[in-house]
Amino acid sequence: MEEQPMLKVENLSISFGKKNSQKEVVHEISFHVPKNKIVGIVGESGSGKSVTSMAIMGLLPQKTTLLKGRILFEGKNLLDLSKKEFQQLRGEEIAMIFQEPMSALNPSITCGEQVSEMLRLHMGMGPKEAKKETLSLFEKVKLPRPSEIYKSYPHQISGGQMQRVMIAMAISCKPKLLIADEPTTALDVTVQKEILQLLKELQEETGMSLIFISHDLALVSEIADEVIVMYQGNVEETGSVYKIFKLPSSSYTKALLASRPTLEKRLEKLPTIASVSQKNFVPKEITSQQRAIKHKQMYLKKPLLEVRNLKKEYLQNMGLFKNKKVVTAVNDVSFEVFEGETVGLVGESGCGKSTLGKTILQLEKASAGKVFFRGKDITRLSSSEIRALRKDIQFIFQDPYSSLNPRLTIGASIEEPMKVHKIALTKEIRKQKTLELLSRVGLDESFYNRYPHELSGGQRQRVGIARTVALEPKLVICDESVSALDISVQAQVLNLLNELKEDFGFTYIFISHDLAVVKFMADQLIVMNEGRIEEIGDADEIYATPHKAYTKKLIEAIPKGL
Repeated sequence: MEEQPMLKVENLSISFGKKNSQKEVVHEISFHVPKNKIVGIVGESGSGKSVTSMAIMGLLPQKTTLLKGRILFEGKNLLDLSKKEFQQLRGEEIAMIFQEPMSALNPSITCGEQVSEMLRLHMGMGPKEAKKETLSLFEKVKLPRPSEIYKSYPHQISGGQMQRVMIAMAISCKPKLLIADEPTTALDVTVQKEILQLLKELQEETGMSLIFISHDLALVSEIADEVIVMYQGNVEETGSVYKIFKLPSSSYTKALLASRPTLEKRLEKLPTIASVSQKNFVPKEITSQQRAIKHKQMYLKKPLLEVRNLKKEYLQNMGLFKNKKVVTAVNDVSFEVFEGETVGLVGESGCGKSTLGKTILQLEKASAGKVFFRGKDITRLSSSEIRALRKDIQFIFQDPYSSLNPRLTIGASIEEPMKVHKIALTKEIRKQKTLELLSRVGLDESFYNRYPHELSGGQRQRVGIARTVALEPKLVICDESVSALDISVQAQVLNLLNELKEDFGFTYIFISHDLAVVKFMADQLIVMNEGRIEEIGDADEIYATPHKAYTKKLIEAIPKGL
């Protein structure tokens, strides 16, 4: 007799909206999660992964949600439970790790107290026993200085440490089923690897079932036993990790696998979902000989940008009656960037990458050192000269939503910098140029009158790129500009950036913690660690033979897939 699965989802449909105008977002999906197994659910934003997990947890709003089908947990239909019954089950038997620990943790309560509260509420422990168990859990999830973190508030610890506190909270009541929803998306590759290893160890130790949700197939391959691929509210295919990765049957799965940049070879263009569906599409590889010819031509010219002994320090307030502490974010950094080159800047969070980018653009004032752009020291410019310089040096931000004015239409957002810098002098010419730019970044004319909240993350990032291109800059600093995007959208945006580089002669400084993405983009690679340059040189050479232990650690942490 076959063992009953821990969780069985049967013909589940999820709709949102009022009774007469409901929109179905998940369409009669079925899958199961065996006992003591890890099941990965993969798919892009809008595929229905997170909504399905929220339905399992009973966290969808009752008034505006219609659920059809069955969700059987140990044979019991969760959709038949009352609100009170679900509250008892949640946390104790089914727990969840959310994507954003900062929004999931209470900012006004210490980390230790938040976990202790769970133990007192669900396990009936007293304050002393709950504290002792919380410290034990903090050790189990490998948090440094457990006693100190127990007393710390969420904002006082790093993103990786916050995620570990969330995991400690989730496993505190020894649940039978744990759902991890994109638990490593915002983390560095090294921290990501540690979290994956931790989840796997905890699953093996406790024998719980684990649902691991991600848009990254390579990541899922490193942790899961079985995989479910979702697309537009449907289950595309299911199977073992080997079957999904080596013998995928769905064209969508094949496209997801192909869209991820690899460390093995350098492609001229990344495959996308649209291109993979064309059976005659073969990605063109760039040879080392082609790169050598290109670089020789590039390096014959004078550098476009020279950074010399750059330093950026901050004063950190240590509290009342205490001296302020000096924190050095960028420490004696020197390098050159040549016209037409892409320089990749990598390292873990807090290494100084973004601060370096902002200091080059003079959004942050340098504490010491010099930055020469076209032979002129821009650290000595006046405020008005810096404003004029921003036409030539542009910044593409990580979060396009926060960099766009929510009150302006997309058309007005792109036209605004043209007006400020006196490009395309009449309103009619500016509109025409904006429509051309929208078309160039793959958006049709209808986007001209839309607002930022009406666009997806990938579409907003394309608007940010169009806004940058409008000023025809010489140097573009991309700060984690694709890190929040789905794999296939990321491939489209990376291809677009490379096309624009060829068409407009752009020079890029490409900042990211994702080394596979930087490998696809970069000619020269700079590895930063604790404010200093750890290693610098040709990107392919550093990936092939890294000299420093820190660089090796970063490369080894990249999910490779099967």
